[in-house]
Amino acid sequence: MNSPENQSLTPLLQRIAEALERLAPVAPSAIDLDAADAFIWHPESDRLEPVLHINRVDFALLQGIERQAETLFENTRRFAEGLPANNALLWGSRGMGKSSLVKAVHARVNEAGNGKGRLVLVEIHREDIPSLPRLLQLLRQTDRPCVLFCDDLSFDGEDASYKSLKAVLEGGIEGRPANVIFYATSNRRHLMPRDMIENERSTAIHASEAVEEKVSLSDRFGLWLGFHNCDQDTYFAMIEGYAERYGLAIPKDQLRAEAKEWGVTRGGRSGRVAWQYIQDLAGRLGKRLED
Repeated sequence: MNSPENQSLTPLLQRIAEALERLAPVAPSAIDLDAADAFIWHPESDRLEPVLHINRVDFALLQGIERQAETLFENTRRFAEGLPANNALLWGSRGMGKSSLVKAVHARVNEAGNGKGRLVLVEIHREDIPSLPRLLQLLRQTDRPCVLFCDDLSFDGEDASYKSLKAVLEGGIEGRPANVIFYATSNRRHLMPRDMIENERSTAIHASEAVEEKVSLSDRFGLWLGFHNCDQDTYFAMIEGYAERYGLAIPKDQLRAEAKEWGVTRGGRSGRVAWQYIQDLAGRLGKRLED
């Protein structure tokens, strides 16, 4: 029965219902992982942005890390074929090709797969790790194998987001989806600075338990690959490989002399330093670095 009192409440109830609808979280939209082979995660809008051109180095040009390269390639190939594979932590010296290797392996596996079971590379930024569970919910919607990649992963101070990463990697109720594997690069083997771990040991009531909780994050990665500073011969091999690939015509003695001086001015030798020298050389020769 429509009494005057009920009629007067109707507009109010309608406004309340509309307000509650606006406050309700938006259901995640379906994703189209066929749009590209690589994506960047934007947690503020729960969106995966397609990357149509991936900035990467060819697998064959990665010098001095042959063992790490083949190990990661085999792990990734098995994953792409639906076989058991491990999450991987690539740790060690700066500029020695950790992130370049992940991108190069992604390309090589897709090339070897002849279009079948093509891998998706999804990059999540370090500061967006707390949103990882939401990203995994989206990736569960597809059957395409996904390499979830976080570059320069580490934790400092009171940052507790490592706990959510631990649960996602292995220990949560749901765990990671079967079609997702997690690769991370870091300058630290245990992802946390030594003084942070030592501080936990000195202040905790049960010091060993506190330290174990933090160090055990690295243990969730079944595959550890170490990267170390290269020697001069490896550095020259990097330089000469780039010069040959991009047709940079310069006498070998001059190439080595310039590369050596470039490394001295940069305070060391690494794959990054080698590439920076090649960019300078190509610019002086008026050559474009295009395959």
